[in-house]
Amino acid sequence: MKAVFLDYATMGAGLDLTALESLVSELALFDDTSGGDVASRIADVEIVFTNKIRLTRELLECSPKLKFIALTATGTDNIDTECAKQRGIGVANIRGYCTQSVVEHVFGVLLTLTHSLNRYHNSVRDGAWQQSTEFCMLNYPVRELSAMSFGIVGYGSLGQGVARFAREFGARVLVSARPGSDEAPDDRVAFDEVLAASDVVSLHCPLTDATRNLFGPEQFRAMKNDAILINTARGGLIDSQALVDALTSGEIAAAAIDVLPNEPPVDGDPLLDYEGSNLIVTPHIAWATDKARQNAIDELAENTRAFLDGVERNRIV
Repeated sequence: MKAVFLDYATMGAGLDLTALESLVSELALFDDTSGGDVASRIADVEIVFTNKIRLTRELLECSPKLKFIALTATGTDNIDTECAKQRGIGVANIRGYCTQSVVEHVFGVLLTLTHSLNRYHNSVRDGAWQQSTEFCMLNYPVRELSAMSFGIVGYGSLGQGVARFAREFGARVLVSARPGSDEAPDDRVAFDEVLAASDVVSLHCPLTDATRNLFGPEQFRAMKNDAILINTARGGLIDSQALVDALTSGEIAAAAIDVLPNEPPVDGDPLLDYEGSNLIVTPHIAWATDKARQNAIDELAENTRAFLDGVERNRIV
């Protein structure tokens, strides 16, 4: 079977594609594919590998040979899965490949904020420690995770991984029930209660119509004034301007944001213009350790192998 990888550059350099290449007769790699080139690049192949390229009904209907779409991501919102189902095109995603990477990122940014590491570093660079009369500087707060309540919104493999490490630090973990639900299972806490009780809230839920702008002015008002919000899930979960307003007014203490509603943010975003030291913005890298990226390619190969063997693995369609 012939295959094409439409946006290989999203995976970064230095990966081993041997397993993937061994499964197909021909693999065409493109760093990126503009909208106008997608149709021609998938017209004559049976398998499409992609991360973020949008495959609409129009494109799928013009690809008579296409049999399988293998995603190098967990999210499937860029694929018209209903059309794929109608046309008998299999769709599979990858899962659990970057849990350790995301967990490490969450606690990296969290400790940076709770221990005021950037603020202390900048003070030293500016000469403040050199002029101090004491052996140490205690200008900024240093908070211990063991004294915190840690809210988790979204309890798949990523949320579970973060919760496990939070407990290792001694934090009290509050797992949110599905936002908007009137009932919470015994092992979950109502979303509104998580907001009110948590010192840290970490997001790991998918972006759906129900979760879009899940965090807006009302939710920030409900949170503790010293709370920290971390988002490594999807940018659309948060109203960016509302978060800027909350950080500016002190409704919440700090935030670490790895994802924005539009990526890359070529049209800007309010969070990119915010200059306060209580915000960390990173360019969607929480998932991207070298090992996690290779895990993704290996999972892609396993999903493809299963499809060719007639076995359903990580199938969405």
